[in-house]
Amino acid sequence: MKYSFSKDNDWFLIVTTFLLAGFGLLMVFSSSYVQSIEMYGTPYFFIKRQFMWFVLAAFAFLFVMHVPYRFYKKLSPFIFLVSVIALILVLIPQIGVNINGAQRWIDIGPLNIQPSEFVKIGMIMYLAQVYSQKQAYIDQFIRGVMPPLVLVGIVFGLIMMQPDLGTATSILMVTLLIVFFSGAKWRHLIGLGTVGASMFVAFAVSAPYRVERLTSYRDPFADPYDTGHQLIQAYIAIAHGGISGKGLGQSVQKLLYLPEPHTDFILAIVSEELGLFGVLFVIGCYCLILFRGVSIGARCKNPFGSLLAFGIVFQIAIQVVFNVGAVSGLLPITGIPLPLVSNGGSSLLITLCSLAILANISRYNIRQKRQNAGKEEQLTA
Repeated sequence: MKYSFSKDNDWFLIVTTFLLAGFGLLMVFSSSYVQSIEMYGTPYFFIKRQFMWFVLAAFAFLFVMHVPYRFYKKLSPFIFLVSVIALILVLIPQIGVNINGAQRWIDIGPLNIQPSEFVKIGMIMYLAQVYSQKQAYIDQFIRGVMPPLVLVGIVFGLIMMQPDLGTATSILMVTLLIVFFSGAKWRHLIGLGTVGASMFVAFAVSAPYRVERLTSYRDPFADPYDTGHQLIQAYIAIAHGGISGKGLGQSVQKLLYLPEPHTDFILAIVSEELGLFGVLFVIGCYCLILFRGVSIGARCKNPFGSLLAFGIVFQIAIQVVFNVGAVSGLLPITGIPLPLVSNGGSSLLITLCSLAILANISRYNIRQKRQNAGKEEQLTA
């Protein structure tokens, strides 16, 4: 069948993705230029770096979108292995970069790579590949469900050594969802959920600063100059924004009041400058991507493609929930970035590549549907 550029591509998903990514570039510049001047003497330091990542990610999106998603089924163990090796390398002092007490990055020239972002998609590919081959006995815990989870536990431990409780928790949650969509029994899912929650609690209470992070969101005003400072400043930004906002570029909280306004708390600046309308635009785009992704996964007849689609879209959805919950004070602050919007090159690259894979699965669905329609026409002719 000849490839039709206009008919085969999922323009709904593609346009929504780049609309949100473009909006993210705008907000990264608006939220970061004051801090950029303060730290580097130029308003363009952060936006230049983010734009460089955006260009790289856009080309990667176009390339990945045209790679048949089934290609990753054979490569998934290798991709997963490489991402795990990167998680180990980042812990080596001479290789990993420590920023604000967390060792999560590797410097490669002008680029700052965060291996935990790459392991997200690597793990989803691996789990989709393994569980798609275990469909005949997925109801058996020891043989069907358990084996891949050993590697997930290793990944969880490596990420917690950085430390990064938010990313580690999101990986556990998306793993549970992939197991669910694989068709595992409810008692197995409940058992895994209990084990995962126990691991979260154990690591959360293992360090005093984590306990403070998990409890300070309930009453940030109890310690307004330390653990509650960031959330209080976010509250002020949201209150200033109101319904329509103060205007693009007019945020007061980014004037060194709100720490790191261009990263995981960028939604507070969106709220202050563009108001409730700006927040609803962002949330609306995510909802469109979520609904489209679920539809793509449900329509895909290939088990690997279906699990891969569900894993990708729910990984993004979990990050959005964690980020919005933290900024609004409904969930603890975990440092999870807002996908496609927050400053961060690794996150932007992996999110766009993940959505490109989703677009390719959708393209397969569209072509399959057209083929089936053509066969039906031939039978009725």
